[in-house]
Amino acid sequence: MKLFHDSFKTLGNRARAGIVALAAALIVSGAWWRGVAANGQAVTPAPAVATVTAPPVTGRALAGRDSYADIVKVVSPSVITIRTQGRVKASTTQFEGDEFFRRFFGDPGEGGFGRRGQQMPRTQRQRALGSGVVMSPDGYILTNAHVVENAEEIRVDLNDGRTLTAKVIGTDAPSDLAVLKVDATGLHPAAVGNSDAVQVGDVVLAVGNPLGLGQTVTMGIISAKGRRTGAGDGSYEDFLQTDAPINHGNSGGALVNTRGQLVGINSQILSSTGENIGIGFAIPVNMARHVMDDLRKDGRVRRAQMGVVAQSITSELAESLGLKSTNGAVVTSVADDSPAERAGFKRGDVITSFNGQAVADSNALRNRVADAAPGSKASVGIVRDGSEKTLTVTLAERSGERAARSDSGPASDDKTALGVSVSPMTPEIARELGVARDTHGVVVESVNPDGRAAAAELRAGDIIVEVDRHPVNGVDELRAAVRKSTDKPLLLLVHRKDGDLFLTVR
Repeated sequence: MKLFHDSFKTLGNRARAGIVALAAALIVSGAWWRGVAANGQAVTPAPAVATVTAPPVTGRALAGRDSYADIVKVVSPSVITIRTQGRVKASTTQFEGDEFFRRFFGDPGEGGFGRRGQQMPRTQRQRALGSGVVMSPDGYILTNAHVVENAEEIRVDLNDGRTLTAKVIGTDAPSDLAVLKVDATGLHPAAVGNSDAVQVGDVVLAVGNPLGLGQTVTMGIISAKGRRTGAGDGSYEDFLQTDAPINHGNSGGALVNTRGQLVGINSQILSSTGENIGIGFAIPVNMARHVMDDLRKDGRVRRAQMGVVAQSITSELAESLGLKSTNGAVVTSVADDSPAERAGFKRGDVITSFNGQAVADSNALRNRVADAAPGSKASVGIVRDGSEKTLTVTLAERSGERAARSDSGPASDDKTALGVSVSPMTPEIARELGVARDTHGVVVESVNPDGRAAAAELRAGDIIVEVDRHPVNGVDELRAAVRKSTDKPLLLLVHRKDGDLFLTVR
């Protein structure tokens, strides 16, 4: 546009006069065309379109401005830039086959890079850029764990121009959160909101330092809640999804509501290009506060567990279990001597609430349990065989996954209507599969890719333990159960690797 504007300025007076004359001629000729048809008859002009008067504006615009500037002034001093330096191991394969590196540095297998035949480890300098949020006047800062990963030196740029050195208090990879500490005065901690109260459609602002440009504010809405991406460690994800533009460098920055309250810590984007396409994710601040408090107090995060493995409910699974909706999480196994076993949980129970809060799926259940205090009592709402019950469980501290297993006997080769080839469960096969010798059921040897089992995602190596809530102790029982199946999907309990899960087969 600037090129066109400059070119227009260089035209002479005569050329400009010609353009004006031509424009006038076009206007006249256009008016004549509108008034006379091709046959010479006069044309009646169409009536003018009625103008619609907009209703009077209210709120900020009525005061003469439609702006979030007042919110930004409050939030900006709380959001900082984080710059890190560290060393990471370089891939040894990146130099293989490269004659330049072999000639000047030697072959890695022959002691290259070192003296006296010793091979030196290959490392490379790594620099990272991210954002963070000041959480207390005495210098505690929240950011993402991936921002400070492998960092040997961490520098923090404050909004007032100061640059400080920060140290890591603790990191938590499962939630992708880290707590830093700086020694400084005159800090402005963020006002913390309640992420549980956030609703889809709420307006939010993302504040951070994208691509090293400097502090930047973008606006959007909450697009969804309870999202899980599986892009990081994936253990504890309960993301707020937003279309407020987030890019590299925004990680660890603030997501705030229109009251200037922190509701999330920006963490990830989903994009095929690596840049913002309107799908960003923030860690809810309620989860972040729990992690921060534990890291400050103990240097690690204490999470609770019940001792169950549960899965989300599909529409077909709901139909098989006789449920009215897909809300909740169905228990696939109960660990021996666990809080859940002592509280009376059984396989097939559908957990619908935890401490009065609705449970939408297995991910929501895991996050609610993990957020509770180990040793505390929890009230858990379940549906068992169509009846609603409430169980009280004393939570234990999570120290690792434990999977429950079933017991009992044998079987024999056959092909079933499921589209699978199965074989008896023997001690030798149990050893091969790494399961207990007394595990019962039938082992899936192969799956017909065009069969019903393949469509249900049954795999070779799976052990079919139950059909429609009844134990399977042999191929005959499996075949009989399949033949008895009605219009409802067939419900299989399958043992796969270290866990059990339900699958439905039409």
